[in-house]
Amino acid sequence: MAAVITVIVSVLIFGLVVMVHEWGHFICAKKAGIQINEFSIGMGPALFKTVKNGIQYSIRALPIGGYVSMEGEDEEVDLQPEETVPPKNGIPFPQVKVWKRMIVVAAGAFMNLVLGFTVLLLMFAFGEPGASKIVALVEEGSPVQQAGLQVDDEIVAINGRSCFVVNDILYELQRTENQTADLTVKRDGQTIVLKDIHFELVQDGENQTMNIGFKVRSLQKNIKTVLTQAADYTIFYARLVFRSLVDLITGHVSVNQLSGPVGIIGAIGQAASMGVSEVLFMLTLLTVNLGVFNLLPFPALDGGKLVFLILEGVFRRPIPKKFEIFVNAAGMIALLSLMLFATFNDITRLF
Repeated sequence: MAAVITVIVSVLIFGLVVMVHEWGHFICAKKAGIQINEFSIGMGPALFKTVKNGIQYSIRALPIGGYVSMEGEDEEVDLQPEETVPPKNGIPFPQVKVWKRMIVVAAGAFMNLVLGFTVLLLMFAFGEPGASKIVALVEEGSPVQQAGLQVDDEIVAINGRSCFVVNDILYELQRTENQTADLTVKRDGQTIVLKDIHFELVQDGENQTMNIGFKVRSLQKNIKTVLTQAADYTIFYARLVFRSLVDLITGHVSVNQLSGPVGIIGAIGQAASMGVSEVLFMLTLLTVNLGVFNLLPFPALDGGKLVFLILEGVFRRPIPKKFEIFVNAAGMIALLSLMLFATFNDITRLF
């Protein structure tokens, strides 16, 4: 039964994240007057398809992606801008002004971020208000007390890195070398840096955890705190994607820790067993992750396409389509190879 629930929840989450992303491309393409050939949720063989107003709407077998197929997006179009295009439901993608095409390409990632913000907004509005960054208690004799941390201090940075939410504080403290960190706090309108605080490790069963030596206040729920928390946690998740990539590139995190679809489904299954709120947090993490990752300037991603459009806007002429198709194909092969490697990691961990 648990496996069935995991599959259902995973399909729903993947489907929602992909649908919102592709809907962003779709609605902006329609507004820009671009001819749309197909709107697909999923990849691979079609399970269901229908045609309306010249657009094919499809649901495909593999819920790991989707696409909006626009006329001329991935092929050469010989028409000149002044030529009349026989419309089906619009004009080819390359014939639309560059700035409009940039909006179309970026709209998918933007909608993923909007979805993440919306889910967080609902969670904070109808659930617990969350924690602040204002210190409520300092443990007697702890390293932070000896360093000068006081009740009512607001923690704004760890090791010079800004903290938007309490999770930022915990994340940065866990990343410290030798459990030593600088805390930047606001006190009575002044910014104070508490330097070289060495945090203690305590035994927690089989693991060691860091005793941070202080607690923070809960937030009072009101419109301002709900909106602020939703926005700040969206930023937190977005920064988490960049930090993870930096950690991967710099070797701080091993490539063997990469997870693919199998690992994500496993994480969704664990979240489902813990309740609705954990599933919603997983949804938020995935949709923000997809939004930010898609904006990276890498071939085959939306960010890579934006780079080509920016170059076209700067030089007032499009990049040769054959070159663009070649680069995007190479990027897609690299991404699929990375996904296969991550999936291999997931399966290896299962056994």
